[in-house]
Amino acid sequence: MRILLVSDVYFPRVNGVSTSIQTFRQALGELGHHTALIAPAYPSSWPDEPGTLRVASRRVPLDPEDRMMHAAPIRALLPPLARERFDLVHVQTPFVAHYLGLWLARQLGVPCVETYHTFFEEYLFHYVPFLPRALMRAAARRFSRAQGNSVDALVVPSSAMGEVLAGYGVRAPMAVIPTGIPLADFGGGTGLRFRQAMGIAPEAPLLLFVGRVAHEKNIGFLLEALGLVRQRVPGALLAIAGEGPALPALRRQAHSLGLAEAVRFAGYLDRRGALLDCYAAADAFVFASRTETQGLVLLEAMALGIPVVSTAVMGTRDVVGPGRGALVPGDEPADFAAAVVRLLEDPALRARLCAEARDYVQEWQAGALARRMAGFYEGVLREAAPGASPVPG
Repeated sequence: MRILLVSDVYFPRVNGVSTSIQTFRQALGELGHHTALIAPAYPSSWPDEPGTLRVASRRVPLDPEDRMMHAAPIRALLPPLARERFDLVHVQTPFVAHYLGLWLARQLGVPCVETYHTFFEEYLFHYVPFLPRALMRAAARRFSRAQGNSVDALVVPSSAMGEVLAGYGVRAPMAVIPTGIPLADFGGGTGLRFRQAMGIAPEAPLLLFVGRVAHEKNIGFLLEALGLVRQRVPGALLAIAGEGPALPALRRQAHSLGLAEAVRFAGYLDRRGALLDCYAAADAFVFASRTETQGLVLLEAMALGIPVVSTAVMGTRDVVGPGRGALVPGDEPADFAAAVVRLLEDPALRARLCAEARDYVQEWQAGALARRMAGFYEGVLREAAPGASPVPG
């Protein structure tokens, strides 16, 4: 098959959508499928994979990390794309990519599918704080319903996200296909090297969060839990690997809680080097996001044998719900801290969870999930009306 992907974000913008696109492209390629990707150009360069088409973009108001693609250059791609004879268009994000991806699909006379990566209802108000929260939630629901019903089929990365969209009134066919883990990329890592770089003693109990440092990730909850953990394990530290708009607020919170010396802000780390060292340095991976549609970083930690302590809210439910390689406390700082203390104080429990994590993550291999995605594409193509003609522009 020949698949055209369209996304409003991609590397060097680091987030779960970028990682998902890259993982599926690589795994689908190994299965013999061809993919091309339309994505925004960024001020900084990135070593792109073959078939990546960068489109001129501009800065997004209120969100300096992201870019908005210009429509005209995407429309201008139609003639060369038509010569490529794509079988299907797969939209990855709901902004310019949605509308222009749908337009391209109709012009090319092929089905259009979309992955719903982001639970907008629960965090949009963080970025438009001057509007009432209830209004933003209602707008997010209407927006998601309209977009979901405009495509031929949807991919959701977790069963919880599918339930949410169905509750909104989305009636397009949906398939739950999470992003897999390229296990070959998650071997090695030297924990001591990361600890030395961050000024952390070899014996210090270390908790780790990896991800975008954004308000919706609920990292403040982890700081509250850390304060409670240190009442029982005084030397416990928390490393936060990532960057984002919540960083200044988290620094202030750590200081106000008396945790300024117990929290290490590591920034973005290279996924094939320093990030592996960071994972390997941790005694436990901690996560409490309430908006996650999957939680790829949980699987990344497990792939390196790091036990997880995480709440099971939204998409993380599918990953940690079985309790393999993970402890799943309640959504309260005291419950969460008690689970962390239990893990840190029980070496036998930690060893068991490490082994479980490595075994469990085998079920999430990228190749297996790419085969499911290819099967989904084949089903959509079977359902597509034969002889459909392009919609006039």
